[in-house]
This record gives sequence, C-alpha cells and structure tokens, in this order.
Amino acid sequence: MTSSGFTPRRSVLAAALGVAGAAAVQTVASARSAGAAGAAAKKATAEYHGWTSHTDWLAGSAKGVRAEAGARPGIVISRPAGTVDYTDPHTGTKATWEYATWTSPVRKLSVPATEAIVSWNARTPAGTWIQAELKGTYSDGTATPWYVMGRWTSGDGADSIRRTSVDDQSDDKSSVWTDTLAVDDPASGLRLTAYQLRLTLYRKPGTTRTPTVWRVGAMGSDVPDRFEAPASEPGLPKGHELSVPRYSQEIHKGQYPEYDNGGEAWCSPTSSQMIIEFWGRKPTPEDLAWVNPDYADPQICHAARATFDYQYDGCGNWPFNAAYAATYRDMQGVVTRLGSLTDVEKLIAAGIPVITSQSFLKEELDGAGYGTAGHLMTVIGFTPTGDVIANDPASPDNPSVRRVYKRRQWENIWLRTKRYDANGQVKSGSGGVCYLYFPAKPAPTQHRVLRELGIV
Repeated sequence: MTSSGFTPRRSVLAAALGVAGAAAVQTVASARSAGAAGAAAKKATAEYHGWTSHTDWLAGSAKGVRAEAGARPGIVISRPAGTVDYTDPHTGTKATWEYATWTSPVRKLSVPATEAIVSWNARTPAGTWIQAELKGTYSDGTATPWYVMGRWTSGDGADSIRRTSVDDQSDDKSSVWTDTLAVDDPASGLRLTAYQLRLTLYRKPGTTRTPTVWRVGAMGSDVPDRFEAPASEPGLPKGHELSVPRYSQEIHKGQYPEYDNGGEAWCSPTSSQMIIEFWGRKPTPEDLAWVNPDYADPQICHAARATFDYQYDGCGNWPFNAAYAATYRDMQGVVTRLGSLTDVEKLIAAGIPVITSQSFLKEELDGAGYGTAGHLMTVIGFTPTGDVIANDPASPDNPSVRRVYKRRQWENIWLRTKRYDANGQVKSGSGGVCYLYFPAKPAPTQHRVLRELGIV
C-alpha cells in the first residue's frame, strides 16, 4: 500500500536531509527545556516561528494590506497595490486580479537549515486567494529568489483559481519540492541562515472581498542523516488516550478518483478530518451537498477535495492540510517537526492529538499489515508502557482504525531521514514531520506546551 500523505516524490529529499551523524533530534524549545531540567544538552535541529499577533502584523512591510486587531488579529486587503494577470495552469483561464502584499521581517534561524516548510491559516471568500513565498539567506551570504511555497484558496469554484504548488523552482543551490524548500547539497555545508516570508492577497477587481490571513510561519530544520533515530523513554506512566473519531480511508476506494485516485490515497485528509472533529468542528450540510448521498462519511470526500493540490495531483500537501483545518471556526494548523515521542506525550497529556508522517516496510511496524512509501496517521495516546495508540486510516473499516504500535518501531520510522525500500534502495523518511491542529485560544495547559515547543 502506498498512501499519498508522504509520497515517493519526497524521495528526492533523501540527500537534502542534513549531515551524516547520529545526533539526537530535538526542537529548540525542547532543548531549552531539557537544559533547564539539568539534562544533557542536545543539539537542536528544528525551529518553527509564526506571525500571528497584531504586533507581528504591524512589524511587517505592507503594500495595500491593513493589519486588523481584535480577537483574532490578521491582515486584509485595504487598498490594492495594483493588478496582475494570472493564467491558471490547471484550467487555462486567464483573469485579472487586484493584489496587496505583506512581507515579514528577516527571521534569523537559530538552527541553520537544510529545509524549510511554510504553513498558513487564512479565510478566502469566493473570488479571492493567497500566495505564500519564502526568500532565504545562505551561509555564504547570497540569497535565494522568492520561492512560491503555495497558491491557495479554500474553494475550487468557477470564480477561484485551482489550489496549487509550483514545480521547477531552483537556483542551483536549493530547490522547492512541492511544499518543501531543500538545500541541494547539504554535505557541502551550505545552509539557510535566515529567511523572509511574503504573502500576496488577491481578489477580483472592483469588489470589496478580501482574504484574511491569521497566521503564517515557517519551520527550518537540519535533521541529521540517519537510518536509526534515538529512542526516548516513556513519560506517561499511567498512559493517556484522547477520544478521537475513527475514520477509514479504505472505505472510500474508488470514490472521486479525480482527487488523487480516490480513498486509497486519502490518508492525509482522513487524518485531518479526524482531528478537526475531535475539536468539535464539522463541514456544513451545504459543504457536503456535492457528495453522493450513498457514500458513508461524506466529510472525508470533502476533506480530500479541499486539500487537493492540482500540481502535485494529490491530497498530501502538508501545508494545504494545515490550511484546511484552519478554515474551521477558531482553529489553527501548523506544519512542523518534533524531536521525539516525548514531545508528542506532552501534547497528548495537554489534550492535543498529533498527525505524523512516516514510511516503512511491512515488517518494520508490527500490526500494521502493510508497508508504505508514505503515510499519515494520528497519535491519540499512549499505553501505560509507552506504546503508541494511533488512529490509522489505512484500516479496512472505521471500528478497526484504533491501533497500538510498539513505541520503538513507531518512533524510528517517524524520525529517521533514510530507509531501505523493498528492493534495498535508499529512500527518504520524514524526519519527524507532523501537523498540529489546535484552537485559536488554547487552554492554559495547551498554550504552555505549545509555547514550550515553539509553536505559540
């Protein structure tokens, strides 16, 4: 089985996932926490930073954009900076759009990075869309071009563009692979040391509609190349399990094959939908009106359509899934990397489930019953002995979605950056990539853990 949450197109990143070595992976915030507790210092290899507050938005450079305060600060189009023609490569439609831009301050990376992933949270009414870009500074003092990290809208109607990543972006030092910017030759020592983000907000000319962006951020990382990741010790002696809805992608086989060949490849949107509903949000009847009423769990079909990347031709674009989650009332979504299952335990204990990306052979994960070039699952808890309780959408039906997997096996297939496929060829691993979905105003305990992990 091959699911599209983390797919073979990422195998090109195998050489771009850090330097050789066996250093422990740990987020910046976790490394600080470990130091404070008197633990041995470990090299931090990932850092997320987001812009979300009114102060954050005011600190950026705006052209035609206005920062709005309130319960959920964001940016909107105030007075367009100009117009631009855009020909949608997926429909051939050429249209004129008004636009305005916001550019972040330069963000220096405390972890010079071989990779960067941008994610955002926004509302895009019909006839509006956004573009997210990143410009990096290299350790040799030169700079990348402005790389397009996504052209995104929540809808796909006649008055919208098609949601898309952009291929063939490179400056011979780094390249964009769907949703990931990667240094081409990390063994050379070249790294990204800083970056800026730029948002462009678009709307149909002559209207007052506007996108609203509430969050934009980037995760930079330098995860060491390794087939074997460090093991963590269980940290929840009594275990803990969250009550997360269970949905199978497999019952949707053959449904809407125009969206990544149907349910067989819908691990990412199925996982996303489980967590969205855990937080008490659901699509409206109007959202689901297009789905065949004979299909069970129509919200999974909706999630697949709403996360589909027309260039990648799949539903596994990581930032598109986080952006989809944030279309629901007062929800946020972030793509980042975590350092170990210890970080996941902290989130679970605070009531926040975690969607993780992993790839493995059948014999590498006992009880799965399949191997995959890439798959998304949801960690919903831990047993008293520290094993992982996961909602695995690659299950034959909804009741069988809940699985228990061995801690050591799970942690390794999630954190490693290299692996062997069934033919003995070296392929890449996700290096600890995950999605975190949580309320716009998390509970105090949740806020504390998210802050410790560098998310809020």
